Amino acid sequence: MKAKAIGYWVATGLTGFAFLSGGAMDLSRSPQVLEGMSHLGYPAYFAAILGAWKLAGAVAVLAPRFPRLKEWAYAGMAFDLTGAAISHASSGDDGGKIMTPLVLLAIVAASWALRPESRKLAAPVVAADRPASAATGAPQTA
Repeated sequence: MKAKAIGYWVATGLTGFAFLSGGAMDLSRSPQVLEGMSHLGYPAYFAAILGAWKLAGAVAVLAPRFPRLKEWAYAGMAFDLTGAAISHASSGDDGGKIMTPLVLLAIVAASWALRPESRKLAAPVVAADRPASAATGAPQTA
């Protein structure tokens, strides 16, 4: 159990660092960032949108509680990273630029898979899981 907790915090720390630093870089709109956006075929303002969402996702994943928000953040990270890999592949970039977001995706997936119960959504109660009287609202009889 301790190894799982250590794995979770290592993966989550790396995820948080990658998305906080990436978001800050995108929001800085440095010449390097704007050149990268242009190379991939995206307008310059796209960096600000990505940067804001990356920062929000990192905060959501690192903060305690809010399991539903964490699920959305992890999904957004998966969309961002798969989109980055596809964008680099479509732009003719080398394998390193294609693999980097996929390696980060594996780290994000590890963070998601190893998260403790306190950071997960509670399983929904399905009508089939409840007694018949609870599912129909009928009073229980002895």
